[in-house]
Amino acid sequence: MTAALDPQIAARLARDPAGLVAAIVQQHDTGEVLMLAWMDEEALRRTIATGRATYWSRSRRRYWVKGETSGHHQYVRSVALDCDGDALLVRVEQVGAACHTGARTCFTNVIFEEKDQ
Repeated sequence: MTAALDPQIAARLARDPAGLVAAIVQQHDTGEVLMLAWMDEEALRRTIATGRATYWSRSRRRYWVKGETSGHHQYVRSVALDCDGDALLVRVEQVGAACHTGARTCFTNVIFEEKDQ
């Protein structure tokens, strides 16, 4: 493995009790929000080192690179840390569907939408 995550970045991460930080994934050129996943320090390090979105699977309890089995890859264009350090914004070039259901985005279940008056 390559070098550790920059200690200054690691120190800013406000992890949940499981050691994870929410990663909001966005299409880099359109701003479309694609999914929410989870990263720990190692997943973030791998993402930055490889340019491929790498997450921590809470259900499988292992790292996974988006697209490793589905072919729906995420090529990372940028990663930003929010002001509190408890969320990451991962801007990607999404190839294929982002959601495990096969949908482009995981946010297809609209529960509220303002109606024109």
